[in-house]
Amino acid sequence: MMSSVGDTVSGDSQRLSPADDVSGSCRAAVTSEAAWSRSVMAERGLLVLFGSQTGTAQDVAERVGREARRRHLRCRVQALDSCDLANLIHEPLVVFVCATTGQGDPPDNMKMFWRFLFRKNLPASSLCQLDYAVLGLGDSSYPKFNFIAKKLHKRLLQLGGSPLLPVALGDDQHDLGPDAVVDPWLVALWDKILALYPLPPGLEIISPDVRLPPKYTLHYLPEDSPHPESDLLQPAAPQAAPCELHPFAARVVSNQRVTAPSHFQDVRLIEFDIAGSGITFRAGDVAMIQPQNCPEDVQQFCQLLRLEPHRRFVLEPTEPGTSLPPLLPQPCSIQYLVTHYLDISCVPRRSFFELLAYFSTNELEREKLQEFSSAQGQEELYSYCNRPRRTTLEVLWDFPHATCAIPADYLLDLIPRIRPRAFSIASSMLARPERMQILVAVVRYKTRLSKPRRGLCSTWLASLNPEQGDVRVPLWVKTGGMKFPADPATPVIMIGPGTGVAPFRAAIQERVALGCRGNRQPWGTLSALLLFQQTGASGCHRELSVLRLPTPVQGLLLPDRVGRAGDKGLPDTLHRLLQGPGGEGLCPAPHPGEREAGVGAAEQ
Repeated sequence: MMSSVGDTVSGDSQRLSPADDVSGSCRAAVTSEAAWSRSVMAERGLLVLFGSQTGTAQDVAERVGREARRRHLRCRVQALDSCDLANLIHEPLVVFVCATTGQGDPPDNMKMFWRFLFRKNLPASSLCQLDYAVLGLGDSSYPKFNFIAKKLHKRLLQLGGSPLLPVALGDDQHDLGPDAVVDPWLVALWDKILALYPLPPGLEIISPDVRLPPKYTLHYLPEDSPHPESDLLQPAAPQAAPCELHPFAARVVSNQRVTAPSHFQDVRLIEFDIAGSGITFRAGDVAMIQPQNCPEDVQQFCQLLRLEPHRRFVLEPTEPGTSLPPLLPQPCSIQYLVTHYLDISCVPRRSFFELLAYFSTNELEREKLQEFSSAQGQEELYSYCNRPRRTTLEVLWDFPHATCAIPADYLLDLIPRIRPRAFSIASSMLARPERMQILVAVVRYKTRLSKPRRGLCSTWLASLNPEQGDVRVPLWVKTGGMKFPADPATPVIMIGPGTGVAPFRAAIQERVALGCRGNRQPWGTLSALLLFQQTGASGCHRELSVLRLPTPVQGLLLPDRVGRAGDKGLPDTLHRLLQGPGGEGLCPAPHPGEREAGVGAAEQ
């Protein structure tokens, strides 16, 4: 399917000559060649808008921006929600790069744009002056594959926009990933754009062998300049509700391991003090945590790149219209930049190797880096980097000649920022208004690399010890996709197929706080229990202890009603659980042919 998309995109692209373009448009009215040239230069602007959840769409959008600059186009790259939507009607040329998340949902940084675009009162000719192209990034293993890109393309057409190309649908399931579609689509896109906006006389496309200037320039400050370190190390309490740009520095109250020391999975119950933050949440909502790199990795990174951690700098954009990174203080120290901003523990993308190749003075290194950044070298890049989950810091160790030659100005072009991590809130605000709890499974696994892989955020959170001083974590709350009934009397059956116990724990606390204590039992009217990941009754009892429920609830768990997620007999176990004692249950026995479908429906 993906190859057909690429063929459609490529086949639809027929490059026009500048003469054909001028004679077939309003530019034909321009009689002076000099005036026409000035008009073309003024119009040769491109806006690249992205909606990205994990950073892939943003990475592709930045790639479009780099290729635009090689064609002497004035280019701005920004998130959809940071775009002034009122000015969109005046934009002549826009490229949209958007991912699809969850079950056909838009990424967080395009939700405001999404709501605005689908307002019913928008005139049908709102975007009649707009030439646009849409590139979608998705995963064909999900039912609503690239739903956002398809719907965006359709809506832009309804509002009068003119598509340069058919919508392109990148697929993460393809052997070559989204690049299988992105590469040919970009070739077709530039043919179309250069037909509409030819290169000015005397200019040629900048060769890929030429390194483009960085997005920002670092200006070091004198070493004796004053600097309040506290402003850099801890975000201040915001005036309004905390958000990604203004997180709240929550104090860690407790950090307790809730699994046995001998158990393979380290799970932490972490409690935060959110008094005075303005944060509100309900069961099903999500805590967004902004993690940081560990001190050992920060030290190694600075040594590799020969950076002085305590040197302070200010950033200056190299091109007009480029905004400064919103989460980076000005002025800033190298230590803060590497600790809190640069994601040196992420698996680097293809664009990382493309830029790194420019800095290597070693021919063998440069050839290998160029291979990793080429379309033909993606399988080898996957084997070297993605499959073993090799980090950016480890890659820099492997290419020492390039690493030691990286100018500090290119750090923000080379390495993406640390993205926040989401954790389901595991407590109820009704029970404890000034506290918030999360359950964190510490990520640790082995690959073919000798060093175990560790999750950046979970490892950092597990290391925090509030007994050793004032420990702060930047966080904010996002509305979750899991909705519980507003009426506490509504019966609820909670099934967590691999999703964890946290939201259910919050819901139970919420109902207890609302007074759900039927039958004179302290555990209320809760009569449905959960199936957990552990094997056997003892495992389930250990998991139930995380809920902090009284003993009578745990006593309801019968030995023959214990199942492990993924077991072959799970449908029958689930049915017996719902039946209750005596065989009189909440649902009839499923037909043998319906059992697997029923489990699948529950998992979705």
